[in-house]
Amino acid sequence: MNLTTTPGVLGEHPPVTKPHPGFYHEVGEERFRKLVHDHYELIRTSEIAFLFPVNDDDDFEQAKKNAGDFFIQICAGPDWFAQNRGKPQMVGRHAPFRIDAKSRVIWLELYRPLLEELEGEGINPEYIKSFWDYADIFSIWMINTPSK
Repeated sequence: MNLTTTPGVLGEHPPVTKPHPGFYHEVGEERFRKLVHDHYELIRTSEIAFLFPVNDDDDFEQAKKNAGDFFIQICAGPDWFAQNRGKPQMVGRHAPFRIDAKSRVIWLELYRPLLEELEGEGINPEYIKSFWDYADIFSIWMINTPSK
């Protein structure tokens, strides 16, 4: 499975394609939430931990839930995010956080080993790649701070 990382530049907004709905349907909601949970646990001890509420367990758990709701909705699952938080408008929601190109790559790359685990569990590699490709491009949109 070839998971490539597209270089991201502040102000670029390449077209985004949602993941194949088969990704959500094969993974299922419970395993999907574990994927997001595990991603956040990797973030907790990463260089980008400062961007997340890692020192407040309740806020950190809420952030995991919100992220899970968002990705489940984007991947053709139930619209939990819209029901709980309204329209995603993720660029605006991320505006208060100083996200540069390096932080974006770290965030994205923390998904790589977790998605490789899914392949080992029998999830269709094409579906996994469609999720990666979405996260790769979507994350470029979140860059809002010049790199140092």
